[in-house]
Amino acid sequence: MRLLSVKNKAFILSAVATIGFASVLQAAPQLSIDVHRDPNCGCCSKWMAYLKEHGYTVVDHLEDNMSQVKEKLGVPAQLGSCHTGVVNGKFVEGHVPVEQIAELTRRMDLIGVAAPGMPMGSPGMESGDRRSAYQIIGLTKAGAEEVIADYPAR
Repeated sequence: MRLLSVKNKAFILSAVATIGFASVLQAAPQLSIDVHRDPNCGCCSKWMAYLKEHGYTVVDHLEDNMSQVKEKLGVPAQLGSCHTGVVNGKFVEGHVPVEQIAELTRRMDLIGVAAPGMPMGSPGMESGDRRSAYQIIGLTKAGAEEVIADYPAR
């Protein structure tokens, strides 16, 4: 029986590790979001560009009646904004940062997140370094609203 040299063992281990790493990369979930928006809204396009910069595949849906879309997806009126995204069957209302979209996908108790209104300085609503204070609200399956992120003014 012939023993493998240290050099050959290192090569084999390296090859196995590379193949294993490649399969993990292939298995990584694709970040995808459907965005429903009014065709005349420019800030929605900026938010979609922000999502693409952060690795999302964005599917753009131009809508004639956003109120109908929001109602169908269960977005409460008080959390409304200009566009509505859908990721993994959950709603993303308005200019929500990617960190809170990631939290939405991790938390089983949330059915959606929202950046109510159109807060200046939120993704897609940038105005230099200025930002209005705003909160990201999570909506639970039980219908409760909770603040999941708080962005101070600057």
